[in-house]
Amino acid sequence: MRTLQLLLMALLLSGCAIKPWLKPYERARLADPVMNVSANPIAEQYIDHVHEARESMRGAEGSAGGGCGCS
Repeated sequence: MRTLQLLLMALLLSGCAIKPWLKPYERARLADPVMNVSANPIAEQYIDHVHEARESMRGAEGSAGGGCGCS
């Protein structure tokens, strides 16, 4: 049982040592504008502004923490 636990732990920890799956020349494809989540950034900024106005607070989008003051 102990051997099995050590083998499982070694297997899980070896996953952290895997080299990146992407080659440096393949990473340029990820910077393509097609990969952006937002199709129209100006419209998204407007929607964010409307959301902030309705929520009566600034930073309603992407802020960390809650209303208790903790972050």
